[in-house]
Amino acid sequence: MQYMKMRTLLIAMIGYVVILFAAACTAEGYVSERPADVRYERPVAPGEGYVWISGDWVWSNGNYVWREGRWERGGEGRVWVGGTWVQHRHGWRWHHGHWQ
Repeated sequence: MQYMKMRTLLIAMIGYVVILFAAACTAEGYVSERPADVRYERPVAPGEGYVWISGDWVWSNGNYVWREGRWERGGEGRVWVGGTWVQHRHGWRWHHGHWQ
């Protein structure tokens, strides 16, 4: 009985470590220099009630890559707040845009 409890605890601990490691690998990081602003022309809105969601920086393979902006249907009383670069002691980090 004691063996089964120890085995279950060990398996749970290994699972926890694997999850933590996976999260650390996919977590967004810092860059020493903030990427240059991306310039592009916003396409025409597909219809009334759409809100432009500005482009976004996405963490991929140890660096940030640009993802184009898009149109989304806006929600009543919701406002899109665009993402921004914030400087920390470790370097620059992108804070994603969000609905507010």
